[in-house]
Amino acid sequence: MTKPLRWFGERVRRVQHALRGPRPGGSYAEWIAAYDTPSRAMRADLRRTVAGWPSRPMISVLMPSYNGHPAWLRQAIESVRAQIYPTWELCIADDASTSEEVRSLLQRYARSDPRIKVEFRARNGHISAASNSALALCSGEWIVLLDHDDLLPPHALYCVAREIVEHPDARMIYSDEDVIDAEGRRDGPYFKPDWNPDLFRSQNLFSHLGAYQKQLVEEVGGFREGLEGSQDYDLALRCMERVESTQIRHVPRVLYHWRAHEQSTAQSSDAKPYAQLAAERALNEHFQRLGLKAVAETVREGYCVRYAPPELPPLVSLIIPTRNAAALVRQCIESIVDKTTYPHYEILLVDNGSDDPEALAYFASLGAQSGFTVIRDVRPFNYSALNNHAVARARGELVALVNNDIEVVSPEWLGEMVSLALQPGVGAVGAKLLFPDQSVQHAGVLLGVGGIAGHAHKHFEDWRPGHGGRAQLIQSFSAVTAACLVVRKSLYEQLGGLDEVNLGVAFNDVDFCLRLREAGYRNVWTPYAELLHHESATRGTDVEAEARVRLDKEAAYMRERWGNMLAADPAYNPNLTLHNENFGLAWPPRVAPLDAPLRIHSPEARP
Repeated sequence: MTKPLRWFGERVRRVQHALRGPRPGGSYAEWIAAYDTPSRAMRADLRRTVAGWPSRPMISVLMPSYNGHPAWLRQAIESVRAQIYPTWELCIADDASTSEEVRSLLQRYARSDPRIKVEFRARNGHISAASNSALALCSGEWIVLLDHDDLLPPHALYCVAREIVEHPDARMIYSDEDVIDAEGRRDGPYFKPDWNPDLFRSQNLFSHLGAYQKQLVEEVGGFREGLEGSQDYDLALRCMERVESTQIRHVPRVLYHWRAHEQSTAQSSDAKPYAQLAAERALNEHFQRLGLKAVAETVREGYCVRYAPPELPPLVSLIIPTRNAAALVRQCIESIVDKTTYPHYEILLVDNGSDDPEALAYFASLGAQSGFTVIRDVRPFNYSALNNHAVARARGELVALVNNDIEVVSPEWLGEMVSLALQPGVGAVGAKLLFPDQSVQHAGVLLGVGGIAGHAHKHFEDWRPGHGGRAQLIQSFSAVTAACLVVRKSLYEQLGGLDEVNLGVAFNDVDFCLRLREAGYRNVWTPYAELLHHESATRGTDVEAEARVRLDKEAAYMRERWGNMLAADPAYNPNLTLHNENFGLAWPPRVAPLDAPLRIHSPEARP
């Protein structure tokens, strides 16, 4: 299998020796020692626990092999033999290796352990053919993919089997992962979100660890030849087309250590350019099968998917509330008019009781121009009410909520957001917002961070990839900010717009997005719509006593309305901190213990 084509910002760093006991803000090595290293006693307890499970599915570990480094191949095999979960088989297809040492090693393992099956292919057919040969050896109900130079931790198959037993309708499973170097030191953890189809089309979440119901793999015809280098991505794409989203499970634990070496994309995304071409083809054929007009192309952190807009671009109504702030509004509107390439939009400026003569004169001049409407609203400031009133007057098929302190950077921003907002199942679409110093202000909203919500990768330099490349890839979030948000007008009205009763100023965008999710839509963030946000340049920050009381009241409403979701954001990961937006480690993580009681969910009970 091919390792995921992501750009790790700091690459593979040297890991420090673990210290005694956990300490918040410590190294990944300390975190591993504290939270990701089952003791010998726990491993023994887990083995006894498995014996009492109602079922123990056979898991076939599928491993294509060709002239692997003998020491690493031996370690990979031994990592399977060391599994806590006992009901497994290792199915290896050697793709006509020319190394006698490798062949001899595999022969010895096949003779010494009946759980290890080896087929020696007569001729080299490359990785797809070898993977299909290994698949033919599998007798298990599920298969797990393992490269011949990577490692599984001892609890990997236990966690996969537990997920299968607890969720009997599951058909695909993936886990978190990290990197291991030649000396066995682990680093570069990637703690992934739960199932996220938009992020999956930007990078292969199943690589690594990827587990599949064998019947599903057989239904799609196994691995396709001609997709070598990204044959596992292609497999995952074809499988996900046949299952419900609730049948795709994520285990928030590091269950795979992928080897960093010179030929590995763990070391460099330039190591296998043929894999990038194969992934582009796999994605584009995926879109063709689904009837989506979209094209994928390689970017440094993964893949950029461009969705084709309609031949006749729909009208978009840009809603911009303001009070005075003539200079800011002028900067915002002139940047929209001068830079935006999308051809069909109107601007509705909502004047919330301005009294500055310069502002009033400027707003009057805008109102006299074609394509502009100025709405005078003198009620006390209520952001939700201002937008709702303006949306009711909007003529567009889509509405864009835009703060008056926004300045356009990328000319294609509106076309990018509109093309995403028109995709099936999409609710709100958010943009990448930068502070004037070019650091990130908004790259999606993370629930629970800072209490209610925070902005992903806030204050990261714009060029940095972020955690797992996520600061540079299209993906779903539970919410996006209304500082720049595009949504279909019909959806906005269907949900009743922003909550002007309970959330007049704060959190109204988060609440709106969560109601969209509740209605079955997903909210999408794109880094390809880039704008500057001169945040709070108009009204200042909420530090005054009256504002603090209001903020506390609105926060309390959010906790009461969305408490469970705020505590477990599916677009985040319980191994990551809630104290800030930098995707740092959680001390301790919010995952259930490995030895927690088994919980069986019937398919009918699934949400």
